[in-house]
Amino acid sequence: MDFQRPELLFRHDALMTSELIADLEWRGLLAQTTDRDALIKDLDAKPITFYIGFDPTAPSLHVGNLVVILVMRRFQLAGHNPIALVGGATGLVGDPSGRNEERTLNEESTVANWVEKIKGQLSLFLNFSDGLNKAVMANNLDWTKNISALEFLRDIGKHFSVNQMLSKDSVSSRLEAGGISYTEFSYQVLQAYDYLELYKRNNCTLQLGGSDQWGNIVAGLDLIRKVEQGSAHAFTIPLMTKSDGNKFGKTAGGSVWLDPTMTSPYAFYQFWINSEDADVAKFLKVFSFKDQTEIERLIETVAQNPGAREAQRELARELTTLVHGAKECENVEAASKALFGQGELIDLDAKTLNAALSQLPRAEIKKSETIPTWVDLICATGVVESKSAARRIVKEGGAYLNNTKVTAEDFAPVIGDAIHGRFLVLRKGKRDLASIELI
Repeated sequence: MDFQRPELLFRHDALMTSELIADLEWRGLLAQTTDRDALIKDLDAKPITFYIGFDPTAPSLHVGNLVVILVMRRFQLAGHNPIALVGGATGLVGDPSGRNEERTLNEESTVANWVEKIKGQLSLFLNFSDGLNKAVMANNLDWTKNISALEFLRDIGKHFSVNQMLSKDSVSSRLEAGGISYTEFSYQVLQAYDYLELYKRNNCTLQLGGSDQWGNIVAGLDLIRKVEQGSAHAFTIPLMTKSDGNKFGKTAGGSVWLDPTMTSPYAFYQFWINSEDADVAKFLKVFSFKDQTEIERLIETVAQNPGAREAQRELARELTTLVHGAKECENVEAASKALFGQGELIDLDAKTLNAALSQLPRAEIKKSETIPTWVDLICATGVVESKSAARRIVKEGGAYLNNTKVTAEDFAPVIGDAIHGRFLVLRKGKRDLASIELI
C-alpha cells in the first residue's frame, strides 16, 4: 500500500484494510490480537473507532512511543477513526508494566502540564482537523475525577477477580521482585475502565498498545462484556529491541525525545543515521512509510554497500522531516555535511551549529583570554591524549580548523576565526571532531 498517495489518505476502503493488516504483519508490528479474522471482518465492514493511551510520565514523548503512534497513523490512513487518549488520571497513578520498582508520583499540576504538551506532539502524526475520520483527543481524567471511590468500587471494582489480577505479568513480576503498592496494582482497573468509557462514549471497539499492555487491554474487553454485554478487539505491537540487547531509544546522553528542546533535531537525526547495520532493516519496516519494494531495496544496500549508509540516511531524513519538519531536516543535513568538510560551516545558523557541536567533545575558553594553539585546543577537548600526539597529527596533515587544514604546529586561532563569534570546529583526520566555544 502506498501511504504517500494523497488520494488514499484518510478514507476507508476494504482492500486497504486487508492490505493494512498484511502490511503490519510484514513489518513485524503485530504481536497479538484477540481474533485476527474477526478483526479484519469488522475493519473491512466499515470504519471503526480505535484508541491508544499515552501516560504523561515526562514532558515529552520519545522515539519508543513512535512505534505505536505510527501504527495509529497507519490505521487512520486506512480510513479508521483514532482516539488519542492522554492519561491525565492514569498518569497520576503509574503503570507497573516493565518496571521493577514503584514510580515516583508527580504533582497534579505537573501531570496536567505534561498532558497538554503531549497532546500537541500527537497532532504531528494524526489528522485532528478535517475528514470523516479525523482524530479525537481524550483525557481519562474527564471521566474519573468526578466518580467517588465508593462508586468506583461498587460499579467497576466488583467485576474484577483478584486472582486474575494477580496473574497479570506486570503484577506477578513485581510481586516476585519484592512487591507492588495498591496504587499501581489498581492501574489495570483504571485502564479497563478507560476502554469501557470509550466504548460507551465513542463506540470504540479496538485498543492498540505495546505487547506489555496485553493483560490490561484484555481486562478492558472483559469489563465491556460484563457491563455492556458487548464485544471489542485487542491488538498489541511488539516492544522494540535492538540487536545488541540494549534498550531501544536510549543513547549515552539518555532518552531520545520528540521535543526539540530536549533532543535537538540534529541529535534526533544523528540517532537514526547512526543505526547499526544489524538494526536498520527492522527500523525501516517499523518506522518508514515507504512501500515494501523500496524498503527491501534499501535493506539490500546495507548488504551491498554498507559504507554508503543509504538506508540509515533515508530513515533519518524521513523521520526528522516527520517529527521536526522539512526545513529543520535540511538544516541538520547541511550541518552534518559541513562538519565533515562537505559544506560551509559559516552557512549554518547559530542554533543548528550549536546543536550539532553539543554532541561533540567540547571545551570552553574566555573571549578575554588569548586563544591557545590548535595543539592545545585539541588536547583540551580530550580527542587526543597528549600534545606530542596532536603535533604529530599536524605534521601528518590531519589537523583542521573550521574545515581548513592546519599546517603549523604553533598555529593559534584568533577571535575572527570563531564562527558566529562563538565556535571553533576542530577536526582530526576525516571523522574525529571537537569544538571550542568562546564564552
